[in-house]
Amino acid sequence: MDTALITGASRGIGAALKSELGTRGYEVTGTSTRGTEDLLPLDVKDPQSVAALAKDLKDHPLDLLVCNAGLYLDKGQSLDTDYPAEMWVEEFAVNVTGVFLTVQAFLPALRAARGKIAIISSQMASHTRAPGGSYIYRASKAAALNLGRNLATDLKSDGISVGIYHPGWVQTDMGGASAEITATMAATGLADRFAELSPTSTGCFLTWDGHPHAY
Repeated sequence: MDTALITGASRGIGAALKSELGTRGYEVTGTSTRGTEDLLPLDVKDPQSVAALAKDLKDHPLDLLVCNAGLYLDKGQSLDTDYPAEMWVEEFAVNVTGVFLTVQAFLPALRAARGKIAIISSQMASHTRAPGGSYIYRASKAAALNLGRNLATDLKSDGISVGIYHPGWVQTDMGGASAEITATMAATGLADRFAELSPTSTGCFLTWDGHPHAY
């Protein structure tokens, strides 16, 4: 049975992905910051927390790592008075550093399975979408996109494929009730994309429904 690890799986897209991948035959491990009965504790911005989880799971080859945990703290901020430094630190710690730390910690497990890495970024990472505002989130998701592209280059020789994905505008706490698609729709599309990911497509930046996205 293939194995999958999903960060930030307590709600929204992460929870929907946990359910969807389970129906596709994966043995799925989900995480949340505090942990629950069904989710292991993981704070992706804490190196000790990441290392502890990797140690606990070290004997299990990992077929799919989904870096989904994310923050969007700067919605509706004022350019003149807001975007405090601590907000930049917190958001980048989760959206960028947390992705790198998680990938780094699970490289042995991924190499053992010649597995796949899926990084949940956003269309807001693209230079083609610059309507202003949300500076921290946009910058952090652009950094996550860049991170994934470079990981794809370095890990190709290990047989590890890396995909970066825009999950859609999803009806979650982050996306809001007026968003275009449900978390279940996003998860179904994303799971299809993960299945398609291969060494020939590594480094791709795709939408949830399979369309290439401009970098």
